[in-house]
Amino acid sequence: METYNLTNDQGRNFILLKQGLIGDYKFEDKGGVCDYVRQAGCIQFDPIDICGKNPELVLHSRVLGFTKEMLYQLLYEDRKLIDYFDKNMSIFRVEDWKYFARLRENYRSYGRSHDKVDKVAGEIKGIIKEKGCVSSKDIDLKQMVDWPWAPTTLSRAVLETLYFRGDLIIHHKKGNNKYYSLAEDYIEEMILNTEDPNKTEDDFIKWQVLRRIGSVGLLWNKASDAWLGINKFNGERRNNIFSLLLSENKIMECKVEGIQGILYFLKEDEELIKTVLSQDAFKLRLEFIAPLDNMLWDRKLIRALFDFDYKWEIYTPKSQRKYGYYVLPVLYGNRFVGRIEIVLNKKVRQLNVLNFWKEGNTKIDDDFYKLFQTEINQFMVFNHCETFKIECKI
Repeated sequence: METYNLTNDQGRNFILLKQGLIGDYKFEDKGGVCDYVRQAGCIQFDPIDICGKNPELVLHSRVLGFTKEMLYQLLYEDRKLIDYFDKNMSIFRVEDWKYFARLRENYRSYGRSHDKVDKVAGEIKGIIKEKGCVSSKDIDLKQMVDWPWAPTTLSRAVLETLYFRGDLIIHHKKGNNKYYSLAEDYIEEMILNTEDPNKTEDDFIKWQVLRRIGSVGLLWNKASDAWLGINKFNGERRNNIFSLLLSENKIMECKVEGIQGILYFLKEDEELIKTVLSQDAFKLRLEFIAPLDNMLWDRKLIRALFDFDYKWEIYTPKSQRKYGYYVLPVLYGNRFVGRIEIVLNKKVRQLNVLNFWKEGNTKIDDDFYKLFQTEINQFMVFNHCETFKIECKI
């Protein structure tokens, strides 16, 4: 099997072209959201909203014309996307529901307060059938039960357990409050009841690994946060899965200048590899990148390839933070040139740029300032703001 050799620039260009973060936008409007999610497999969800939630920020940087309303519509009106577990809590296409049958079955067999939930599950599903959708506030079960994060009410535990099992889906959200409905009322029967396409556990893991490699673009056969959510994925099993995927010609190898070892990409992306080998220059763009962005899933790989060491400091004590609570990497062309802290003031509908940290010896030119101004204006509209205020030196 052929092993491709890439320069460092070509390695960066490959990932960024795959991600739709360099050159002309390849994703546009609501259809582009679906196209990107199809390519990425999933987008990791996080509820924190400082200047947009993580999936919104991921899509803003890639999808021309994206609005937050598009994602909400695709999730809770069009039902083309769905919230569920993939790499942690994620958003993916409803067509992919069938692939997670094993995960749902595990939740039917295990879980905290399993017996207490089972005693009331039928009753709760009956209430939901009658009402259409409910939140935990609509269920009068105040008993406190054991739960993974902390003791919680049986109301919350039963709704979340039925959601984990696939009996319920999220009907809609009001802020961070979730309203649940019966899955059978919103997922087409041909999707809901389709047999699991993966016949064995190894088949499922191969599918997951292909999905993660395709989501990032390049990955290595090493322990990585990119594999989160893949059950019992230790070194021995990982080696076996990679060997199988290579023998089945589903992944290919490449070596990138300055990086020890082999990186892997999807066989279907071979033409994209050839593009970066034959083309040096791509249209400049400037994008603010989400903290849990797909391309950042393997931080060690980003450090090796982009010479950019990024840590999301939201869970770091304030006194130990090097930058800030919610800081976004700034991508300019095929390099990370800095980090930016942006806070949305919803009361006055103003976007406040609190801090900008230039990366190392990065030279910022006139093109950067023009694209930065454009991105700030777009970011302001994206966050439904009327004005912005820059409180730092750029």
